[in-house]
Amino acid sequence: MNYQITLFNTINNQKEQIITCQKDIIKMYVCGPTVYDRAHIGNARSVVVYDLLYRLLLQLYPQVIYVRNITDVDDKINTRAKEQKISIKELTTKVTELFHNDVKELNTLMPTFEPKVTEHIAEIIELIKKLLENKNAYVSEKHVLFDVSSYPNYGKLSKRNIDNMIAGARVEVADYKKNPLDFVLWKPADFDDDPSSVFESPWGMGRPGWHIECSAMSSKYLGCDFDIHGGGADLQFPHHENEIAQSCCAYPESNYAKYWVHNGFVTVNGEKMSKTLKNFITIHDLLELGKSGIAIRLMLLTTHYRKPFDYNDKALSDAEKTIQKFNKIVNETLTIFNNLNLQSFIEKSSIAPEVIFALADDLNFSKTLACLHEIVKEIKIDQNSLDLRKKFISTLDFLGLI
Repeated sequence: MNYQITLFNTINNQKEQIITCQKDIIKMYVCGPTVYDRAHIGNARSVVVYDLLYRLLLQLYPQVIYVRNITDVDDKINTRAKEQKISIKELTTKVTELFHNDVKELNTLMPTFEPKVTEHIAEIIELIKKLLENKNAYVSEKHVLFDVSSYPNYGKLSKRNIDNMIAGARVEVADYKKNPLDFVLWKPADFDDDPSSVFESPWGMGRPGWHIECSAMSSKYLGCDFDIHGGGADLQFPHHENEIAQSCCAYPESNYAKYWVHNGFVTVNGEKMSKTLKNFITIHDLLELGKSGIAIRLMLLTTHYRKPFDYNDKALSDAEKTIQKFNKIVNETLTIFNNLNLQSFIEKSSIAPEVIFALADDLNFSKTLACLHEIVKEIKIDQNSLDLRKKFISTLDFLGLI
């Protein structure tokens, strides 16, 4: 059966059919966590959304390369390590492990590659050198900065006009910048920095800026041109805008990512999540309350990925009830067919085609959920149908809901 995936491409502001850069292979890069604290439900939504897309791609393409990075060099990391009086390495190792544990509870697959910034300093330095050679960057007071005015298409992703951005810039203009929008590619080390967060470079001891990291790691694992770049809506500007600028300038023959996918914000009871409002909720918090990771996963998917998602007790309660309903069918199946081996009911060929069609349409999960409820109705009419039960269980497994 022929399926054609369409996704909303932020850069062109419309849904588009996916046509891959290379035949029979699709490549996706998603911005991963900055490992200074446990993942909150906003982080979790992004992880779950791109896990669902990854599962769909695995179903439809002979080869899928999915890269999700780990940012283990950052000012927030330095600050948190100092607060806890531990080394940066100890903090990032611990938080990365906690991240993996938490998202595993949400039944997410590991990406093909999960590169860490600290392991790709050489690639980052080489990319910065290219930008300097191409006159798109400059050195000032031991900083290396990207010259935004050197890239005419700056603002294309976020639909912002560069002149208006400069005129309306409210950020403090550092005296080492030519203009306020120029962003740091390499910054000098502070005298009290942990040695594990400081690296040698042609411009002195220091560490990379945030944006350059993703450009360097995506090009290493996916090449200069790849298919899908994903992340939260909050990353659209400046992070993704800056990625495009520096990547296209370093490799003038490149278009960088072809399709830009962004998931919506998460609020809590209608308010922005904030520690001061005491509504900052982590995955771990919910798991500690005895909530099922599968129910959390379902809850995060029920609102279309591009729309804002509001976390509240009812949303999680509704997801729990749905999972209980689904689990009842699974347990009935094992009883009816006297077979305790769940794997014997899971077949790739049994996945409901209507579900794949729904997801292929810009990850239409509400339609997907409606399809699952319809199969449940069919099972109640024909309780002894092995094919229907295989279809249901295989589809749940495909969606990561079992």
